[in-house]
Amino acid sequence: MKFGTFKLADAEGAVLAHALRLADGKRLKKGTMLGAGEIAALAQSGIGSVIAARLEAGDTGEDEAARRIAEALVSTGIRAEAPSTGRVNLYAEHDGVFSAARNRVDAINAVDPGITFATLDHLKAVNAGRMVATVKIIPYALAESAVARAVEIARGGGVIGIDPYRPRRIGVVATKLPSLKASVMDKTIHVLEDRLAPSRSTIRREIRTEHTEEAVAGAIGSLLPECDMVLVFGASAISDIDDVIPAAIRRQRGEILRFGMPVDPGNLMLLAEIDGKPVIGAPGCARSPAENGFDWVLQRLIAGRQVTADEVTGMGVGGLLMEIGARPQPREAEPVPARRIAAVVLAAGRSTRMGSTNKLLARFGGKPLLVHAVEAAKASGAAEVIVVTGHEADAVGAALEGSGVRLVHNPSHAQGMSTSLATGIKAVSAGCDGAIILLGDMPHLSAAMVDKMIATARDDVIVMASHGGERGNPVLWPRRDFEALCAIEGDKGARALIGENGDRVVAVELGEAAGFDIDTPDELAAAGGDPVAGAD
Repeated sequence: MKFGTFKLADAEGAVLAHALRLADGKRLKKGTMLGAGEIAALAQSGIGSVIAARLEAGDTGEDEAARRIAEALVSTGIRAEAPSTGRVNLYAEHDGVFSAARNRVDAINAVDPGITFATLDHLKAVNAGRMVATVKIIPYALAESAVARAVEIARGGGVIGIDPYRPRRIGVVATKLPSLKASVMDKTIHVLEDRLAPSRSTIRREIRTEHTEEAVAGAIGSLLPECDMVLVFGASAISDIDDVIPAAIRRQRGEILRFGMPVDPGNLMLLAEIDGKPVIGAPGCARSPAENGFDWVLQRLIAGRQVTADEVTGMGVGGLLMEIGARPQPREAEPVPARRIAAVVLAAGRSTRMGSTNKLLARFGGKPLLVHAVEAAKASGAAEVIVVTGHEADAVGAALEGSGVRLVHNPSHAQGMSTSLATGIKAVSAGCDGAIILLGDMPHLSAAMVDKMIATARDDVIVMASHGGERGNPVLWPRRDFEALCAIEGDKGARALIGENGDRVVAVELGEAAGFDIDTPDELAAAGGDPVAGAD
């Protein structure tokens, strides 16, 4: 490839290296292949030379090089998008655990500095539609020999892959002590159900029993014949290899594979096996929806991967999952949430497809439809709850009287959703690190689902709810995106902004609730709602 300054007479067929503004105000983008029309426009603009690249014999263009390497990397469960500007992104086709062979990834990157191949971490849990890898060709062309060598290394599979989740029958043993409230045990089950939702695994049966070796052993033995895996949530954390839970497993002739893991939160996890079936002694942090070491082991087992003692031992590098300030005595208190997130509920729309009915005030499950989303936000760990009103603001406010939420009115609501989004974002308190945007017509969202998304929040990550790998709602935005959200215009949400920042999006599977909303009278009736406003 020849790169440098070309006179216009010699530039036809070359690739423009830097964007140029023409006399008529139009712009030639970087990467434009210069044809006769472009050369004429440059000349008319008084531009006599350009910085460009010209492919020579034996060269392969950036898009073709990226396409061929990416296609060689594609394996079951992974798809490649079309090349653009020398880049091909690769995506997961289904939920599961991503794997990458570091030695082969390194070998591809060692072929030529112009070839870059980046992936997610090995054994990272992913949702369908998540970008898992990217191939980027830095120069405008590469020597064909380099492309062929990279393709040879990539070909045949095994460089990257997805182990799909397989629905599992889960048995749960939960032990009781006077110090443990029944409400905490109930919440533990709800959190576990949300954890299992991406794999469509189900809790076959839960047994609550006394915190004794004999009782726990009996419960495990009762569950094993009908379950693929047994999880034990102790009322008291496992503190020794001879404690109640490991002793109960041995009583059932089980093998303790590993007690303790170098991941925090999650240190006090126990991994065992009985008759070829995994048994996990869950650490206390597994009662929380926040990611912890328990997730790593559970996800891999559900994806059909064998988790060995050596693999657990190797989790130390990268094993600090959340930033916690000073925590000198971790057993004394629950970790504080990593981020303060506001919940913004959009309730300003005219719901024109419902005819004369304001769908947000229609009865659903004995209360106005809007109240379901607001109650989920209020019961979650959100730092504050803001409801944006507009159409029939007085009636909406009356429906939420006594709820304790903050109402902000959007006088421009008739101009479209973007104005309500901006109104809500501008109302978020300065002390909040981000905002989760909820739609008022999604009654099946729960507080646990909102908490699951809040637990995923980071300063540079957009957290998007998904259902079966499809985009859904709500969406959680870090503060860094507030200005861009407020700049959106028209009757649209932030879908385009999500697309522009695809590499920062983390999908959180919430199941059907993330895709269920109500727009028409027929949909309301089919869901069991009543168009008459008010409560039963």
